[in-house]
This record gives sequence, C-alpha cells and structure tokens, in this order.
Amino acid sequence: MRKRLTIHNLLKMKQGRNAISVLTAYDYPSAKLAEEAGIDVILVGDSLGNVVLGYETTIPVTVDDIVYHSRSVARAATNTFIVADMPFLSYGASRETTLLNAAKIMQQGGAQALKLEGGAEIASDVEALVQAGIPVMGHLGLTPQSVHQLGGYKVQGKTEKDAQKLMEDALALEKAGAFSIVLELVTEPVAAAISEALTIPTIGIGAGRGCDGQVLVYHDILQYSSPYFEKKFVKTYADIGSTIRSAVESFVDEVKTRQFPAEEHVFQPSSASPTSLYGGTAGEQRKNAEERQRKEVPLA
Repeated sequence: MRKRLTIHNLLKMKQGRNAISVLTAYDYPSAKLAEEAGIDVILVGDSLGNVVLGYETTIPVTVDDIVYHSRSVARAATNTFIVADMPFLSYGASRETTLLNAAKIMQQGGAQALKLEGGAEIASDVEALVQAGIPVMGHLGLTPQSVHQLGGYKVQGKTEKDAQKLMEDALALEKAGAFSIVLELVTEPVAAAISEALTIPTIGIGAGRGCDGQVLVYHDILQYSSPYFEKKFVKTYADIGSTIRSAVESFVDEVKTRQFPAEEHVFQPSSASPTSLYGGTAGEQRKNAEERQRKEVPLA
C-alpha cells in the first residue's frame, strides 16, 4: 500500500521533473476510484458547484458544502494527498474569519491542505494560514470565484501587462509560503515562465505543457454530465455519460416490459409453501384482494 504524499514529496517531484497528477473528486466512490488509479493529489474543488450541485458558477458554494464533500473524499482516499478549496468570501474579509473557516474545513473535512484563489492581495492570508500550520495551494489565472470581475471565462496572460501581473502574483504567493500554485487558462509561454521562476510546483489546467503537473475535473475527463460541453483544454478519456444514460434506458425498458426482475433476481422459499401464507393460493389471494377493492370503491 502506498503512502500519502506530502508537500515535501511534491517539491521533490518538481525538482526531479516528475509530473504531478491531480484530479477533482467530490464523493466517496469517485475518490476511491481515483486513488485506486494512482492519482497523486485529489482536489475537492468548489467546481462541485457546477458539476455536482447544478449552479452556474462556484460562487454559491459554502464552507459547509466543502466540508461535506471533503469528508466523503477523505473517507475513501486514505492514502492520497487531499486539497480542499476555500469557497467564495470564506477568506479575505478578516483574518479571524479566514482562520476560523480554514480550521473548520481542515478539522471537519479531513483534507491535508487548502486552496485559495488570488494573488498578492491574499498573500497575507496565505502567510497567516501557513503560520497556523495549514499548507496552502494558490490559484492564479482564471479564478472562477472572480468570474464576474474578469468578465467571463477568459484565457489570462495574453498581454505583457497581464503576464507581468501573473508573475508578480505567483512570486508573492511563493514568498507567503504557498507550497504549490494552480495556473488556470493561462497562455502556455506565460505559464512555462512562471513554472521556471518558482521553486514550488505549478499545476496547470488549460495552461499548457510547461507546468509541473496537470489537473482536470473528474466529470470532464469522463463526460459525466448532460449535456456535455467540449472544452479545448480537456481530453476525454471515457464517455461515461452515454453509458449511464443507455443503462438507465435499458432498466426502464425492462421494467416496463416486465423482463426485470427475472428468475435469477428473485428469492424462493426453502420449506414453507407460499400457498399456505395468508390463506389460499396466490390466485385466490389476488381474487380476494380485487373483490375487497371493488367493495371499497363508492358508486358514482
């Protein structure tokens, strides 16, 4: 049985150019399967708002939502490093609020680290959490909690000014003590430059081949949704959505046509004869039940 990775292991993986695999998971079975498949890190992302809870954005996701799903994942992936998102406005308002929310997620959710979105403006929060003994993963580029401020889901780092800001933010997070940074929807050259400049690993999602690791959403790589919308930065490894839909359709059809349950799905008595139960044969019981029902229906 493998041992759970630590932030020191992840740093060594960057140093040894050993790519880090990260996948989101939000419940027990998905986390269990991810661990069995050998994933390095599981992220309990606030993306659960989009793919599990049915919200249009991640903004409605609460601390309690993260705790609930993180706890489910932690019960399954007992040998995998788990990172949980701090959701919208659970940090940044005040130092006390940030620490209290972080403590709740760590203590009740069972993760080994937390992820925060933002750059230099949240560096002091990152530093405070690290000083409190909480490993912190940063998140730059497209930050979904700020989607309205960014004007939508747009690629970041297209201009020299934006690229410089991303670099400054990444260095600020590293200085504050972050052990890793997610780069989301960042142009490949900028993400590669940031990855080269940092001593801590970068995890890309739509940020190209120069990052130290890659993360994707569980439901995206499996097309586990309906309808499924293609994304340029996602590779589909299985079409589970179609498989599930087809299976359910078959179940409905077999129930309607009385093909299910079949002989192999039912239980038979070992000694007692069903004809002696409740008096009379099954046919007589049905006839008596129909007679009682007719008597109970009032005349029009």
